[in-house]
Amino acid sequence: MKHKSLALAVLAALSATGYAHAQTNVQVYGLMDAGVEYLTNADAKGNSMTRVISGGKNTSRWGFKGQEDLGGGLKAVFGLEGGVFLDTGAQDGALFKRQAYVGLDGSFGRVVLGRSFTTVYDYVIKYDPMGFAPNYSWATSASATGPSKYGMTTAFDNLIKYSGKTGSFSYGATVGLGEQQGSAADSRKYAVAGAYESNGLGIMASYESINGNTVVATGNRDETTAYHLAADYKNADWRFSLGMRDYKLVSGKAATADVRADTYWGGVSRYIGPWTMTGAVYHVNVKNVAAGKDADPTMYVLRGMYALSKRTDLYLAAAHVSGKNGQLVGLSRDDAGFGTSQTGITTGIQHRF
Repeated sequence: MKHKSLALAVLAALSATGYAHAQTNVQVYGLMDAGVEYLTNADAKGNSMTRVISGGKNTSRWGFKGQEDLGGGLKAVFGLEGGVFLDTGAQDGALFKRQAYVGLDGSFGRVVLGRSFTTVYDYVIKYDPMGFAPNYSWATSASATGPSKYGMTTAFDNLIKYSGKTGSFSYGATVGLGEQQGSAADSRKYAVAGAYESNGLGIMASYESINGNTVVATGNRDETTAYHLAADYKNADWRFSLGMRDYKLVSGKAATADVRADTYWGGVSRYIGPWTMTGAVYHVNVKNVAAGKDADPTMYVLRGMYALSKRTDLYLAAAHVSGKNGQLVGLSRDDAGFGTSQTGITTGIQHRF
């Protein structure tokens, strides 16, 4: 562990001093985000709670990325990125859980190998009015209180990822190899997406398919699919966003019901000098639970951000979620819900370096 820490410290020091060798450039970067949240229905007894949180607006992370000019427009690229919880200083999962890849970039586009965010994730977060906030956004996954988050997979292990652009069109595809002996389909994942962006208007479509492993008793496997459609328009004063996801899990297990749900969202932002004011709504329509048992939750969000500089923002966000039929609902995509409604208020600071 001491040797690993020393190696990382040396690399950071070289990068910070603008180290370059054989036209190789390495950059140290990060995003630090922490806030204070007040939350109702924070436990099964209905108690409220005030806590310090990490990632009220965006997930806190740090990393290294770089490239080497190989000539003829071809570059070698790499990235290492890990998450951190600012409220405790703890590491968020594996050291480089977020990204660990190497690849080539050229006139053909970019191809990388390793672990990284999926093509679907890269495209969908651009159409989230909340900018993929861990708190108070369901653009990638909804409330964690049901049989599924009704969301998408944000990153693949063992991936091969391509991204390219032609004029106003951008596109990409990702394959996550299952690496299971005897079956190339078991645990295989793939994601594709494309978008058209011009004069402030963006239109996006994406699709992903995630396989489980074959269940011996049935000879079938879990198969999850999700597609997204979204549109976004932005000018100097306003931004308007709309998006939807169709989610389906077909179970490979005996006597296990499939899971289906649609998620919809929309939002408006207003830019006034250093201020950005955003309002957003997210709704999940659960399709195949027993009659009268679906929560179909709706979340309303308001957020104000004040830019202290190009790298530092203050923010204040408030959200409320409620469902139907006495089902438990929650604001967060990560935390379970303990009541039929929940309200949260978060104020925090974010700094990027």
